[in-house]
Amino acid sequence: MTDLLTAADVLLMQGLAQRITAVRPDLVNSDASYGELAWNWGKGQAAQGASWVRRLWFAGDDLVAWGWAQLPRSVRLNDGSVKDVTGAYLAYQVHPDHAELVDEVIDWFDATADGLERTVLPGAADKFGLDRWAANGYRPDPDGLGDTGSWTQLNERDLEVLETPVLPDGFRFRTAAEAGPEAAVQAHVDAWGVTAYTPESYEGVRTTPAYRGDLHVLVEAPDGTMAASAIMWLDEANKTVEFEPVGTHPDYRRLGLGRAMLLHGMDRARAAGAAHATVACLGAPGHPSARGLYYSVGFSEASRDVPLLKPA
Repeated sequence: MTDLLTAADVLLMQGLAQRITAVRPDLVNSDASYGELAWNWGKGQAAQGASWVRRLWFAGDDLVAWGWAQLPRSVRLNDGSVKDVTGAYLAYQVHPDHAELVDEVIDWFDATADGLERTVLPGAADKFGLDRWAANGYRPDPDGLGDTGSWTQLNERDLEVLETPVLPDGFRFRTAAEAGPEAAVQAHVDAWGVTAYTPESYEGVRTTPAYRGDLHVLVEAPDGTMAASAIMWLDEANKTVEFEPVGTHPDYRRLGLGRAMLLHGMDRARAAGAAHATVACLGAPGHPSARGLYYSVGFSEASRDVPLLKPA
């Protein structure tokens, strides 16, 4: 059925992500991972949830496919401006044992977003899915695939051996549980600039069942500024942790804070039961900074997505 996306739906979708991660992690779409679902739902549902519709497909009691269409809307940013989104974007996932359902997902999205420009990000490893999107008129997005394009690369590493994190003198690690909501929100806003992230967004993130304040880490500068922050999402079923988001205040970059924070976060995640970690970044050549940071702490490319576009 088609309806507005709910918190209960997101829990089912996370369960599907866990089941696919266990057998074919390369087929988990970039917006369909356990942590990404929690982050995207939590930060946006209060302000944008009225434009989020979904359809679910079941085999017996098990969710085996879903589509989450994000329809045209106006997004208010923290500088007071408003961004009008005029196209439709689809996040989706299909279990590999039910790959044929991708045609139903495509038909549903085309009907739901009829008359709109449509975008979708299937995984590069999903050859069957890519063929079906192409057969239905979706083509690679030249801008999204360019040197400064928007395609996403997922990176991974194991947590067996970790370097000891080193911070500059006067800096210290904190958790969001210690620092409090106001500091956690400010750290994100400082790192990301003009954004739709607000205290209300963070409250939505904090109330997702997957969120843990002890796995939301920050770096505090000597003057009390929260100079860097990262949220980790622990998938206990697969003993893997996902970083999303990761950011550093522009005045405190190139000091090694991001590197130290990632190592510290991985150590905390390992203590919580994780044996594996993932983090996504823009993969195009024109976006080297985050990729270089993640490579510097032992991550390597695991999978990537392919931006597709269908004109209105």
